[in-house]
Parts: sequence; structure tokens; C-alpha cells
Amino acid sequence: MKIAKIQELLKAEVLTGEECLEDDVFAACCSDMMSDVLAFVKDQGVLLTGLLNSQVIRTANMMDMVCIVIVRNKVPTEEMIELAKEHGLVLMRSPLRAYEASGVLYYAGLGREGADV
Repeated sequence: MKIAKIQELLKAEVLTGEECLEDDVFAACCSDMMSDVLAFVKDQGVLLTGLLNSQVIRTANMMDMVCIVIVRNKVPTEEMIELAKEHGLVLMRSPLRAYEASGVLYYAGLGREGADV
């Protein structure tokens, strides 16, 4: 699924990485606990979270993720935005709750085996 499609589906505002919106991602995860992301995430392109600290950017970068979506229309810190730019990550914010955003992406086929995305 193109990151631009994720932006559209989640009604998200792009904060960094506009040049990467045509990149493809194949899976997503949702967590506010970066320790869970480090322990359980494999081959995820998108991280959905409501957590607002620089550790989110560092974790996503370490796990080779390409896109972070901050849910509940929370506003990331300037430090987060600058780190996302430095690491070439797409950073967006969505008005949807984490549960809704996850459901929207799953229903649209992101990460489902055999889905035509």
C-alpha cells in the first residue's frame, strides 16, 4: 500500500517525508510501548502510536520502519519532527484513535495475507 493511501485513509496531516508518499509499505503495527515494538515487530513499515517522545522516532528507525502515524491528533514535539527529518521518516498525525486507525488499515488490506493492496 502506498503511504499516500495511508494518509488518505487515516485523514492524516503529513509533517515530514512528503517526498516518500509514493513508497510502498506492506504491514503496520500499533503500540505505545516501544519495548513491545522492539520485541515483537518484524517487517513492519508503519508504526501507529499516541506516544510523543523522541524514542518513538529512534525505535522506528532502528526497526527499519518508514512511516510513523501519531493518532488522536496529538502534536509531536519539535525534537520528534527534526529527528524524523534526519532519519528520512514519514511522520503524520491523524485525528483517528489508534483502534480506529488500525481497523481502517486492516480493512483496507494492509498486512493481510493475500490482500490486493
